Amino acid sequence: MHRLLALAAIAVVVPVMTLSAQQVPTIPFPPADSTRPQPPVVTPGPAGAPVPAPSDAIVLFDGKDLSQWRSDSGKPAGWTVRDGYMEVKPGAGTIQTAQGFGSVQLHIEWASPTPPEGESQERGNSGVYLMGLYEVQVLDSYDNPTYADGAAASLFGQYPPLVNASRKPGEWQTYDIVFDAPTFKSNGSLERPAVVTVFHNGVLVQDHVVLTGPTAYLERPPYKAHADKLPLMLQDHGHKVRYRDVWVRRLDG
Repeated sequence: MHRLLALAAIAVVVPVMTLSAQQVPTIPFPPADSTRPQPPVVTPGPAGAPVPAPSDAIVLFDGKDLSQWRSDSGKPAGWTVRDGYMEVKPGAGTIQTAQGFGSVQLHIEWASPTPPEGESQERGNSGVYLMGLYEVQVLDSYDNPTYADGAAASLFGQYPPLVNASRKPGEWQTYDIVFDAPTFKSNGSLERPAVVTVFHNGVLVQDHVVLTGPTAYLERPPYKAHADKLPLMLQDHGHKVRYRDVWVRRLDG
């Protein structure tokens, strides 16, 4: 059985996976291990115009306002909006969608600050959190070494990207993410772990990866039962990362 997905200009046939809680993997490296092999660098195609949303997508940011977003305290989102993008306002805090989502196809475009400042995790750091718990790392990884599971398009603290497909700072980059949400039994135990596929700038960088649980800094916490739908979240890490063209398609069921 297959699910046909259109990701940007890419047609991808994704086999539907049936996983059990017993298939949660063990990663043979501790989080942020500097000895973990670095992903090889590839040069992606040039950045293009924003990708129009499909007819069944929910547009979460159209370049005009933050009406679809809230602060993590539930107040209006405090980031800056101008020239068709939203930008992290350092200190304003993380923002999250007003709606909750489970399994989704997510398209999001981002750009790190230019000229670049800092190094490693202190250069263009932010993050895209699925269900507010499972992070696809946003980082300026162009000529900027860091620990492998903290690079751009890593599943933070768990899996490095297959390759480093980063563009130069200031250039627009795309993530196309397919996320199969975890499911839990009535007693709260894990029934099926989360699975993630990511394309970075049109390049496959995470291929049906099974998450060990929520992503976290320097730890790998186990799954804990949570709601079937939770907000998507964008991180304020103190850097003026920009986002545009954010849309999502529900894949539940």
